[in-house]
Amino acid sequence: MREIDEAVRQDDATQFFQKYGVMLGSALALVLAAFGGYLLWDNYREGQLEQQSETLVKALDQSEAGDFSASSETADALLDSENDGARTAARFIQAAAALEQGDTAKAVELFGMIAADENAPPALRDLALLREVSTNFDDRDPADVIAKLKGLAVPGNAFFGSAGELTAIAHLEAGNRDAAGALFGEIAKDEEQPETLRSRARQMAGLLGVDAVVDVDKLLEDQGVDPEAGLGPSTGL
Repeated sequence: MREIDEAVRQDDATQFFQKYGVMLGSALALVLAAFGGYLLWDNYREGQLEQQSETLVKALDQSEAGDFSASSETADALLDSENDGARTAARFIQAAAALEQGDTAKAVELFGMIAADENAPPALRDLALLREVSTNFDDRDPADVIAKLKGLAVPGNAFFGSAGELTAIAHLEAGNRDAAGALFGEIAKDEEQPETLRSRARQMAGLLGVDAVVDVDKLLEDQGVDPEAGLGPSTGL
């Protein structure tokens, strides 16, 4: 945290992103991948894809086995499906395969297609937009990130935490510390967000001069400190 603190205090956004951008991006990708898998399976279960189910499951099995070329090829059969869920799932599978094979441009294109598909399930369109932006975040202009995620980076949205964090980082990269700090503060105060994300946002908000602690006693308890006992005597360090 000392290195992050120094980078932020020096207004050196480039240094911050070079040192920590990959780490944040990788963590976000893991979260989104897990959530995306849940959404796709839930859509598959609720939509009762019937005839498409065997093809979808086969593609998922191939992907899980690491045979991404075969997985993408199998998913091709669903791209012309009249079932919106099946078609969307196929594109997600192909986008994931492209990422695993190092074809970022293709993955971004596929995520963009899902996000632009007005017939795709809304939640999956939002997820695809988030993945489109996060996949090549480092290559995007901060203003582009902020504009694209504007509708998601708001409290109450299902993707507020991840979209808000990316947007806050984009504000920081653009030199807008006030907007970044305010957004980090909102994430930190949102009890619906994972504690790891809230903790990270709380630290960043504090570094940017925003008090994001709502309940000090609860925060101490979460950190394993007895509020009644306090933090203990000073060590003098």
